[in-house]
Amino acid sequence: MVTIEQLYKDYGVLADAKDKAGEHVETYKSILSAVEASGGEKRLAAQFIPRFFKYFPTLAEQAINAQLDLCEDDDSSIRRQAIKELPNLCKENKDHLVRIADVLTQLLQSEDAQDLSTVNGALIALLKIDAKGTLGGLFEQILKGEDTVRERAIKFLSTKLKNLSAELITKDVEELMIEKSKEVLQDVNGEEFITFMTILSKLESMQTLTGRQQMVELVAEQADFKADFEHSDGDCVDRLLQCVQQALPFFSRNVPSTKFVLYICDHVLPVLDKVVSPGEETEASSAGDGKAPAKVDIKLDIVKLLAEMSQFTGDFTADNETALSNLYTTLLAYMPLPPAESENADEEKSNGSPKLQFSHVECLMFAFHQVAKRKPGFLTDEENAEKLKDFRLRLQYFARGTQLYMKQLRLALHGKSGADLKSDENKLKLVALRVTTNINVLIKDLFHNPPSYKSTVMLSWKPAQRSSSESGTQPQQTQKRSNITPITFSDGSPPSKKPQQGNKGGNKNRGQRTMYTPPGGKYSNKAGAAPTFGDADYGSGFGGRGGQNQYRRRGRGRGRGGWRY
Repeated sequence: MVTIEQLYKDYGVLADAKDKAGEHVETYKSILSAVEASGGEKRLAAQFIPRFFKYFPTLAEQAINAQLDLCEDDDSSIRRQAIKELPNLCKENKDHLVRIADVLTQLLQSEDAQDLSTVNGALIALLKIDAKGTLGGLFEQILKGEDTVRERAIKFLSTKLKNLSAELITKDVEELMIEKSKEVLQDVNGEEFITFMTILSKLESMQTLTGRQQMVELVAEQADFKADFEHSDGDCVDRLLQCVQQALPFFSRNVPSTKFVLYICDHVLPVLDKVVSPGEETEASSAGDGKAPAKVDIKLDIVKLLAEMSQFTGDFTADNETALSNLYTTLLAYMPLPPAESENADEEKSNGSPKLQFSHVECLMFAFHQVAKRKPGFLTDEENAEKLKDFRLRLQYFARGTQLYMKQLRLALHGKSGADLKSDENKLKLVALRVTTNINVLIKDLFHNPPSYKSTVMLSWKPAQRSSSESGTQPQQTQKRSNITPITFSDGSPPSKKPQQGNKGGNKNRGQRTMYTPPGGKYSNKAGAAPTFGDADYGSGFGGRGGQNQYRRRGRGRGRGGWRY
């Protein structure tokens, strides 16, 4: 059996021979035999085998197997030395690189922290030698390997790839990643889907218009818009929410969201009240254990996503009018008519006024405002005269509640200092003021005759610079009085220079701005009392959706544990 002394002698022979080392085949075989020796000899063999590997192509298979045997040695120091030296087998000849990458990826399943660190280092070294070949080996295990290997290989990609030099991630490498990622995305769970979307979104080729379109198409494939929406299946709801959230950053005027908006309007809004929150069964179980589950307003989350997407909707065709009709119907469900005249006043008082859900209305009205401008005849066509009349009644009643609520919020915030405005209660009031201000602007637009779609608002949960509405003052373009925002029924043109002579006949002059006055005559007794203010979700509905990943739960599918299709 070979000894340490003999190994050093063999090393000297090969090193002195330099480029003619390949002539000393028996000497290299002597080094290979050291894998059957004791600890010291194995440690030297782990270093010497890769050192002279390039000179003995006929012994390549034997040498690789010997090195791999050392990678599985019981002695951790020998094992780590052999793993660390694996990339050196590919420095001069990349014929075996994919195989070595495949082996290193399998070694990621090690439970030893130091071994795992060594494997990560070896994979990074291999990426620097040939990124495309190394990624090929990694993806081979992601597609066909065991669950632990797959999980850790995906983690390696998501954490280490971003730290590589841009010179290593060439166009060919990116094309390989996109091609292989598409294969992986055919069978993923929710977390894996998000991870791969994050990886792909950072590629240089995905920053172009074509790249963003490709990302949206990938998400659309995952969403599977050809399938029915199962409102009672938490996993189906989870899949849709995750897909929309991943697609949102890529939408623009040139990358429309029409396909996503149509799907939600056609399949989700008609059953919005029946949609089950992802993980609802788990929450119910927690409640049974005496733990109060976190309240999630799934309806609000859905309409928020719809509102964000709606501003990038493309043109609607005649076949899409059902989607707009569903959106309009859902909006009306949150916008009550003025209470009808009651013969029994005591009964009316006991029933109370309807509770206005401002957060939901902001989202749905914004979405309708964005989509309806693609089909202006939806409200103005002659056959829709009654629809418009009904809508204006609802707008007028909702505006009344909105303006009174805005007045209350401004009075509550009046005189507050910067420190006071940072309290949780006042932060909520500021957001509530943004919500109601947005609704007020949209109502003014829609109340025009014909309805207008020109105003621009920033959704209340989106980051924005401090505006006048948040500081308790009126936006400049509509400022008339310091404490309320009046509704105008004119076309928004500047006031006529001629003084107004009262309300009578005022509507004849289109250039005149008429201040809102309470309705009289036919509807005066039907307007009822001011509606109850506040939102059922006040404190949880205002502001953002919370964490982007709040719906990542267990799933179903073909063996990976998450949603699959």
